[in-house]
Amino acid sequence: MTKKFYMTPGSCSTGIHILLEECGLVFEAYIVNLLAGDQYKKEYAAINPKGTIPALVLDDGTALTEFSAIAWWLARSYPKRKLLPESLKDEVQVLSVMNHAVHTLHTQGFARIFTTERFAPSSSDHESVKAQGRQIIDKAFAFVNRELAGRQYVVDHFTIADAALFYVEFWADRIGIPLPENCEAHYRRMLTRPAVRQVLAEEGYASVLR
Repeated sequence: MTKKFYMTPGSCSTGIHILLEECGLVFEAYIVNLLAGDQYKKEYAAINPKGTIPALVLDDGTALTEFSAIAWWLARSYPKRKLLPESLKDEVQVLSVMNHAVHTLHTQGFARIFTTERFAPSSSDHESVKAQGRQIIDKAFAFVNRELAGRQYVVDHFTIADAALFYVEFWADRIGIPLPENCEAHYRRMLTRPAVRQVLAEEGYASVLR
């Protein structure tokens, strides 16, 4: 049975898509149209009752959900790809930055900009919610910028944290939020990786590579 990957182009699932390619896995990709509400339809609910993306269905039919869980599974299942560092200190650093990207930059920051109505039903409050989101994003990227000082990646080589950081850097680039110096350098470096270039082209964002 081939692995099945449920994703939305340009979303957080782009980070997992990159990791799948970095691992050299063969998988079937299925697009979940969030705007059309595909995540709430019974077919997808049977796979992921949370109604979130990404989801990865393994050969035995087990469905993995949540970015961090899928990334962790890939790193542990394919150790030769070295998606996790060997030292405990560096592993903790990878988990720290990955979770900061997913749970702070994405869930607290960008979510307020992309899905403002979830935080404030009244349109009169939308601008203040977006402004709060931007403050969270700027503060969170400032933290990551310090963590990247003197480094090409989160640790001394590409890991699951870099895939998570890339998708929020990509979002910042797409909506015109300036990245601090080290984050910008990290983003540009990631854009040179073959797996990243392949994924962006497949997901319809080849223009970013020019």
